[in-house]
Amino acid sequence: MQERQIEIRPFGPEHLDAAVRLSQEAGWPHRLEDWKVALDLSKGVVAIGADDEVVGTTLLTPYETDCATINMVIVAASMRGRGLGRRLMDAALALADDRPLRLTATADGLPLYEKLGFYQTGAVVQHQGLVAATENPGNTEAATKADIPAITALDREAFGADRSALIARFADLGEFAIIRRNGKVVAFACLRTFGRGEVVGPVVAPDIDDAKSLLSHFLSRKTGAFLRVDTGTETGLGPWLASHSLVHVGGGITMANPVIKRSNSSTVTTFALANQALG
Repeated sequence: MQERQIEIRPFGPEHLDAAVRLSQEAGWPHRLEDWKVALDLSKGVVAIGADDEVVGTTLLTPYETDCATINMVIVAASMRGRGLGRRLMDAALALADDRPLRLTATADGLPLYEKLGFYQTGAVVQHQGLVAATENPGNTEAATKADIPAITALDREAFGADRSALIARFADLGEFAIIRRNGKVVAFACLRTFGRGEVVGPVVAPDIDDAKSLLSHFLSRKTGAFLRVDTGTETGLGPWLASHSLVHVGGGITMANPVIKRSNSSTVTTFALANQALG
């Protein structure tokens, strides 16, 4: 198939089943439901080949006008090496307007993203496994609907963008735990169904001890269940996660265009991502 025969089109709900097949071919764990959530929060493009076959995907997830993440960049194995990844990225970038961009790259994708002006900013490590018995921390509680505005504000401070739509969607899909001090929400974590089991993230807290408490809130109820956590290498959570049977199985390279320095005034840190795609 010649490259000129491949058409780039807007990503619509009618492309979801084919997108699931592509991600399965790539070895990704995303279910149809996971793709639906990603698409609901995003704009995207697909590459259409012969017989209307979907042979590539890319999503752009905007967080208001603050920034956007590029994610779910997949090219069918049979179509790689033909410049299709670049065409998909160019089409997705055209949807970004003037937003600063972030993404998590594989080693294979790194050269393309660097050509497009992205710079490495760090690394993400994926931990997962069957949860070992964990003690309930005792200083956490389940969040209520009334806590969502405070959770959204903390996430914005840590992430540097307004992700109110993502937080609201996760509140519908999963559950939040919080740490409250002097009547104020100071840290939170989210648990939701994803991939092979469940994922904990985002986790936003003032320090690593509070992050561990929030993770323990969910781990203590999930002994033997499959759980995933995506965390930055700089957080220091990796050894603790491994000690709870969530082993390091992979990861990616975080990139940005342009690179925007995190505010020194922030009192909280993102200790676990929503996932690698959404940041």
